[in-house]
Amino acid sequence: MGFTGGARMSWASKTLQEFQDALASSDPTPGGGSAAAVALGQAAALAVMVSELTLAKESLSDGWAISEQVKSVAEPFLKTGLELATSDSEAFDAVVASFRLPRESDEDKESRRDAIRAATLGAADVPYQTAMSAMQLLKLLPELAEKGNPNAASDVGVSALLASAALKGAIFNVEINLQSLPSEMGMDMRENLPTLIEEGRIYSRMSMDAVRARLSNA
Repeated sequence: MGFTGGARMSWASKTLQEFQDALASSDPTPGGGSAAAVALGQAAALAVMVSELTLAKESLSDGWAISEQVKSVAEPFLKTGLELATSDSEAFDAVVASFRLPRESDEDKESRRDAIRAATLGAADVPYQTAMSAMQLLKLLPELAEKGNPNAASDVGVSALLASAALKGAIFNVEINLQSLPSEMGMDMRENLPTLIEEGRIYSRMSMDAVRARLSNA
């Protein structure tokens, strides 16, 4: 189910069942990039929940600072994740549309090539935004697991797993689009991806270790 033609439609307006059915269909959108963006929003929602459960308890005041920090980062992602899910579908639809442009004359072919490249760069940029957002959240989760409400330690773990999935899944989508572009396009993304990948590995492991330590001490 794509977004070509007509008024802009948001996946946020669909039920969970409708979104899952759309993912399972043979239509190319929504795809993995949209799923990664939804995972970002879900990771953020769980992180906000754990923060609220921590802030509600005077005995957990050591965890209030990180909880407030997590909330300030995660709350905007509740909306951003859904917006990126829609934008990812639209970006891919734009790529498909660019391949359908006429190619009769040399001028047509040049214009079509430029349109394909521009649309493909856009299709890389959307999941890159998802990845950057997921990394921003993931960096905070080890401390939330360590100092947050111990009764919600498992929820921090699920949040971290979803944030990691959003990050890694989005990176896959960045890479596959950049591969088809000239090396001079998307330079910032190309330069930052190795750091994103490595930091994702580090903070995913730190989150899991912190969650497991908290569960064992509960």
